[in-house]
Formats: sequence, structure tokens, C-alpha cells
Amino acid sequence: MTTLDPTNPFAAPSTLPYGLPDFTAIRTEHYRPALLAGMAAERAEVEAIATDPAEPTVENTLVALERSGHLLHVAATVFYNVASADSTDELAELEEEIAPLLAAHQDAIFLDQRLFARVDALMDQRAELALDADTDYLLTTLHTDFIRAGIRLDEAAQTRLRELNAEITRLETVFGRLLLDETNAAAVLVTDRAELAGLPEDAIAAAAEAATRRGHEGAWLIDLILPTQQPLLAQLQHRGLRERLHTASVTRGGKGGEHDTRATLLALARARAERAQLLGYQHHAAYVVEDATAKTVDAVDGILRPLAPAAVANARTEAAVLEAALRRDVPGATLEAWDWSYYAEQVRKEVRSLDDSLLRPYLELDRVLTEGVFRAAHELYGLSFTERTDLVGYHPDVRVFEVFNADGSGLGLFLGDYWTRDSKRGGAWMNNLVDQSHLLAEKPVVVNNLNIPKPPAGEPTLLTWDEVITMFHEFGHALHGLFSDVRYPSQSGTEVPRDFVEYPSQVNEIWAWEPSILAAYAVHHQTGEPMPQAWIDTLIAARQDGEGFATTEYLAAALLDQAWYRLSPEQVPTDVDEVQRFEAAALAEAGVDFAPVPPRYRTTYFNHVFGSGYSAGYYSYIWSEVLDADTVTWFEENGGLRRENGDRFRSVLLSKGGSVDPMDAFRELRGREPRTEPLLARRGLAV
Repeated sequence: MTTLDPTNPFAAPSTLPYGLPDFTAIRTEHYRPALLAGMAAERAEVEAIATDPAEPTVENTLVALERSGHLLHVAATVFYNVASADSTDELAELEEEIAPLLAAHQDAIFLDQRLFARVDALMDQRAELALDADTDYLLTTLHTDFIRAGIRLDEAAQTRLRELNAEITRLETVFGRLLLDETNAAAVLVTDRAELAGLPEDAIAAAAEAATRRGHEGAWLIDLILPTQQPLLAQLQHRGLRERLHTASVTRGGKGGEHDTRATLLALARARAERAQLLGYQHHAAYVVEDATAKTVDAVDGILRPLAPAAVANARTEAAVLEAALRRDVPGATLEAWDWSYYAEQVRKEVRSLDDSLLRPYLELDRVLTEGVFRAAHELYGLSFTERTDLVGYHPDVRVFEVFNADGSGLGLFLGDYWTRDSKRGGAWMNNLVDQSHLLAEKPVVVNNLNIPKPPAGEPTLLTWDEVITMFHEFGHALHGLFSDVRYPSQSGTEVPRDFVEYPSQVNEIWAWEPSILAAYAVHHQTGEPMPQAWIDTLIAARQDGEGFATTEYLAAALLDQAWYRLSPEQVPTDVDEVQRFEAAALAEAGVDFAPVPPRYRTTYFNHVFGSGYSAGYYSYIWSEVLDADTVTWFEENGGLRRENGDRFRSVLLSKGGSVDPMDAFRELRGREPRTEPLLARRGLAV
């Protein structure tokens, strides 16, 4: 398909503010023709560049490539956003069909010898071209991308590489679909209301609403979120129900049946391992990390493995306290993973006189958003937000806000999609719908997705403290996209190495704790009374509580990710029953096999590394946290929540996107290399 029906909404640029896709017009049947036409159009554009008889220049090669593929980019961006946040069987089938076609399309570009010859010629002339810094960086990274894509392989190797790339993208899509279906199917049905003792009324009402939606009128349904730990475990008094809920979480994808993910993830690990060796790398982890800021797996090990002994030691100390509390209720009992959150909360009530269920009425979603997340952005960066009820998102739950700079100029659009639903994949994430670039004269449109249980109509959405932190975190990603101020679309916003992308979002979490911000959003949703200052003081004092657990569950997942992706193709198990055994052995070898603290994600539902872009890169969170913790000390040293600090962080780092080496941007901000001491202090670790 080389042309697109003019009635297709993707056939012409959106006329809505900031190029927001026209979701009132876009329907499922529009995606396939738009994607196919987009691929055909980009192939034609690239062919014209590759066959240009003129000598290669920045304009006729680099800039031309940056301009190419716009239809495909728009259609794919919208499609994958909707497929993640509001999927249907039809969209899932299309995603599985399109994934290998897109992989082949990318291969056709990055394995085109004529095109590479032009880029290579520019690279040879680089010293004489006197390029602007962003263009120079674009040239060097693009040249590297061609090499990492296999441009220097022989014909037979490239043929096999194309096959592997198509299979990998197909398997990623299959894994994501299986996991979504399995997570929905694994929701825990409760028929006896007494088992819900300990839950606040709004949580019980949300569970009843979920049950009714699934055809279980008069019952209660506890939907699962993506990580191992389920939020309601902290409040459920019924130990049997806690065990059922935890078991449902940790067995996802690994117990047989139509949604079992094991065969898919093994095939994916094997294909990635073979591709890495074909490209000349020892394993997939080495291939991934070379293109990140860490550069080597030894550098990754250098931060992950030394933390493990101290983290597990802290977790064991915490476990002893929790087990003592458990035995007061159940004499002689052994602390299990499904007991941890509940007794951590009980101990916190006892030691800190702080009850998470008491906090929730003070953490209403809309107020946290407007008086917390948005207020912090206003104080720090001068931003203001106006809800645009005239603009429509891809689902009725989506809210659209126009974002303005301090001088009143329009910055972009922010879309918030906060409630869980059966059609949305688990977790929390940020997407771009429109990438900022001066070359294409486009301003950013960004989306935040969370998975908060939706209350009955007319009832408030009350948050846990973790959900508050997640809102600030994801908005940090949104700011990275909104503040992008780059020329080239491929360098826009969050187009930075995977182990750097979490850094700005983690920094933004600190403003949830800022006293003036916390006081503004932590207000009782009914009475309007502020959260008692004693509670706030206690909440701040308790920030390091449970760090042994938090660090251990994270490290277990990060080290498990590394274990899977440091295998050769021959080392990847062939029997699905080996998956759990491999996982157990990997955790034991890394020294993080502590039963009461399972990995944040177990293999069979580790969507980050088998269904999305974090394969061999889950270490990125703690790698980025080194930069984050060091940057927080910079804010503290310079007076904290001040416009001067925000403006500098924006100009030096957030606005740069992928137009500079990200570590150079950090060094410009901090004036030196990053230090690990702030991270160790934050997590209460001594290594």
C-alpha cells in the first residue's frame, strides 16, 4: 500500500492544538492502512536519499533522514499508545501482525549499504564540516546505530539478522498480550465480605465495582497490578486471602494454560542471545549496555552486586521485627512473603503511630495532581496548567491539560490517564504522542499512565502514598518530554540512553516530600482539613523504613534480568519447567534469594525485559538513582524548590534530550562526576 485514503484521519496532519491526534475520528480500521502507507512512504523517502546523485551533505542526508517517515511515526505512536492503554482483541492481533513488518522496515533502512555509505562519508569528513554540537552528535550516534544494526555483516549474516529481528518483535508482542490476559484472569474473586476486613470502604467499593464489570454481581474482585507486591496486602487482615492474592501474583504466566508466558520468554531470550553473537557480542547484555551510559557489564556489576549483601542483611533485620509481630497474632508462625506488607504496616502503626489507611483520605487524586504535581512544577519552573475539556483523549478517562510557560507561551499538552481497566497493561509509564522538534515545528504532547483502582461513579479516588510517589515520578518523565528544546526529532525529550531516562523522573519524586507542596495537596477530601503536621513529620521520618525490603526486591529483579541476558543461545533452557529452576539458581548465585522478599518481578511476568524496552536494562533504575540522589543534594545545597534551580535544571539537562552526551549534561549541572554516597545514605546502606 503506497497511498492512504484521504478520509483516513492519518492522511493529513492534525489540525487540533499542538497536533493532538483527533481521537474523535480515529478508529481501529484506520491503523493498518496508515501503518502500511507510512512504511511505504518512508521507504520511498529513504530511497530518494540513498540514490541522490549529489555528494552527501548534512542537509541532503542527515536532515532528510530526520524529515523522513513522519506518517509512519505519527501512526505508530498513536497505535502503540492505544494498544498499551486501551487494547482490544483486534488491536492485539494487529500489533502481532505489524511488529515483524516494522522490524523488517527498520532493517531495510539500517542495512542499506547505499545509505550507510553517505553517512560514512560524512563521518569521514566530520573534522572539516564544522558541525553544530547537536548535528555532530546526531552524526556520530547515527553512524554507530548503523554499525550496531549489522551494516558490516555479510549477506548471509544479514539475512539471519532480519529473521531474528522479526521474530524478536513478534515475541515481545506475544509476551505482552499473554501477560495482560493472564493478569486479568488472575484477579482474585472474593465472595465473603468478611475476608476484606481491614480494607477502607472506598477500596471495598472499588473491588465491588470491578466484580460487577466482570459479571460477578454481589462479589468483590481484586485486580492485580504488574509488580509482585499488591497494594492491598498492606491492609488485608485475613491471612488466607493475603496468601491467595500473593500466590495469584507470583504464579502469573508460569502455571500452564493458554496464557503461560514461559515458552515465549525462552524463545525471546534465545533469539536475543543469537542476535548478540551474530553482531559480535558475547551476549545480549553486553550488546545493550554498550549503547548506554554504563558501557560494560562489569560497570553494571560494580553497582549491583556490592549492594546485595547490605540490602539482604537489612531485609533480614526488618524480617525479624515483622516475624515477632506476626507471632503475636499467630504463635509459632513463620513470616511469609504475603505477610510482609501487612506486618510492615502494623509495625509502622506501632512504632511510628502512622497508618497508611489514615493517610488515604488526605490523598485525593485530583488534589494531588493539581496542588501537588502541578504546583511543584509551577514553583520550580513557572509552569501553569489549564484543563482543556474541549479536547478529547483516546479513552473517556483521559484528561487533557494545556501547559504554559511562565511568560504565558504555550509549551505543549499533557494527558493524564490514571485509572486501571481490563484493556490497559499493568504498571505506570509515560509516552509521547507528539515529539518536540524545531525542524518539524512541533511542540510536545505527552501522556502519563497509571493503574489506580477506579471507584464507583461520584466517589473520590484516594491514593496510597506509593501511588502519590508514582504520580510525581511519571510526571518527571512528562517534564523531560515537555521541556525538550531540540532541533532534530530523533533527539527529542526522553530519547536518551535507557540507563539515563529514569534519572529526571526519579529527581521529580523529591517534590512529593517538599513541606510546602505536601501541605498543599495533603488535605482531607471531605473536611478540607490539612493532614496533621505530626503525621507529616512521621511520614518524613519514616522514609528509610523498609529500605532493606525495597532494595532487595529491586536488586533481585535487576540481577535476574542480567542472568537471563548473559546466556549464550545454547545456554537458554529449552524446557519451560526449567524457567523457575533457572530463576531460583540465579537468585541464589547473586545472594538475593530471601524467600520473604521475592523479586519485584519474577521471570514469567517481567514485562519490562520480555515485553518492552528494558531487556538487560532493568539495572537502569538504580544506575539513574545514583545521578538522582546526587542531584537532590545539589538542589538542597542551592536552596531546594527555587525557580533559579528549576530553570538551571531545565536548561542544562531536561531541555537537551538526546542532543548531547547525557553524562556531559550531568557534569555541566553538577560540576563533577557523580558520587554514590548520596544514594547509599538515602537507602541506609554501607557498602
